[in-house]
Amino acid sequence: MTDTTRTRTTEPAAFELAQVNVARLRFPLDSAELKDFVDALDPVNADADAADGFVWRLQSQEGDATGIEVFGDAWLIVNMSVWQDMDALTAYMYQGRHREMLARRREWFERVREAMATLWWVPAGHRPTVAEAEARLLHLRTHGPTPYAFTLRTAFPPEGARPETFEAPEGLGCPA
Repeated sequence: MTDTTRTRTTEPAAFELAQVNVARLRFPLDSAELKDFVDALDPVNADADAADGFVWRLQSQEGDATGIEVFGDAWLIVNMSVWQDMDALTAYMYQGRHREMLARRREWFERVREAMATLWWVPAGHRPTVAEAEARLLHLRTHGPTPYAFTLRTAFPPEGARPETFEAPEGLGCPA
């Protein structure tokens, strides 16, 4: 894996926001059905790397995370990143190419009933592992949103004092 940590120009915060989302593929990555998705990976990842508030993302030597195993299931793919805060993450998620890809997710990924995405605060400079992300996601599935693992809709500040509510832009809902 390579490190794509971005140098920040603002005063460093004590905590940064980690996110993971996992998706179950409907087709093999090299299939014609997933061509648009696979072709968009590099541009969408480049947009993330250049986004305000982006800190880091999980990736292999190939530059994306599609070959990194999660939950021991070859049909699952993982996306994990760290952002300065919730505002930076949501600004990136709901605009441009990423928004376009989010709108098409049902073409490429199975609809799953259990939580497939979670957020948590990490000390500034910490880069979460896949095992850490799996544990956070399993915690969310078992306990619902808590300061340990939460969602865009029920977010907690770094201190975990109280939940905050977030409304996704109309038509997109929560990524899963």
